[in-house]
Amino acid sequence: MRSLGGYLELQLSRGEEFYPSLLKLNTGRNAFEYLLRVNRYRLVHVPYYTCEVMLEPLKRLGIAFQYYTIDEQMDPVLDFEVGPDECLLYTNYFGLKQETVVRLSRLFQNLIIDNSQAFFSAPQEGIDTFYSCRKFFGVPDGAYLQINSPQRLKLEQDVSFERFSHLIKSIDLGIETGYEDFINNNVQLSNNPVRRMSALSQKILSGIDYKTCRYRRNSNFMYLHDFLEAHNDYRFDASVINGPMVYPLLTSSLSLKKKLLDKRIYVASYWPNVLEWTTKMMYEHYLTSHLIALPIDHRYTHADMKRMLNILKTSL
Repeated sequence: MRSLGGYLELQLSRGEEFYPSLLKLNTGRNAFEYLLRVNRYRLVHVPYYTCEVMLEPLKRLGIAFQYYTIDEQMDPVLDFEVGPDECLLYTNYFGLKQETVVRLSRLFQNLIIDNSQAFFSAPQEGIDTFYSCRKFFGVPDGAYLQINSPQRLKLEQDVSFERFSHLIKSIDLGIETGYEDFINNNVQLSNNPVRRMSALSQKILSGIDYKTCRYRRNSNFMYLHDFLEAHNDYRFDASVINGPMVYPLLTSSLSLKKKLLDKRIYVASYWPNVLEWTTKMMYEHYLTSHLIALPIDHRYTHADMKRMLNILKTSL
């Protein structure tokens, strides 16, 4: 029975989640594990260019995997076959590869789409697809899963209030102050059991203005692209952007990232583990060393984008 009275709790806006009909889980990697447990694949084809946490479910379940390469458009090099008890895992890189996702969905029945970097890209009908909410919004956990199977796993609900401190500190004390807690949160999520999304994350996700968030991402992205297109070694179709994660600037310069960091512009590295998996002759190795993921999310305005460009212009 619901309690009445007592102290006033944290008040959050009420609304609807972006994917109300999808399964709600605690992390993207665990959504991947959910699919593996239901579909019982013998072998998974995994891109070299991915985060090492994607191997956690495979190793935990004892499922074999093979790496595959991507080309300069970040499309998979399909020089292998996907057997009936195997599947292909593909990442919708930075939310810019939806056309490739559509093409692959027509080619492969056993396909898993990792939309961790493409929150606003709708899943293709009948295609197993998962999302990671933490990559786009300030939540301690959260993932969505579309699964093309009627089978459901019985799961406990996650509890995430002890992984919330970095989000509170960032409001009161600034983003740098909460960084250590953010790292600790990531450690706690490592090898975390598959659970349902926490009530805290679900409530936060129910109160987000998704229309504004997507608009701001698109607007910031294009503000950067208008100048950086001529300097960007990674070519893509910007006419179909849909709330991308970051602006991926690929450049031969190895000093730009440090210049940005020195000016308190924090750019993530995708993904250091790839340097261990690949040789210097491989494109994935070059991407990891040279791609700069410029922040363009809903926290920022064109004034912030201009600040970044002013720093970049001195070296491009």
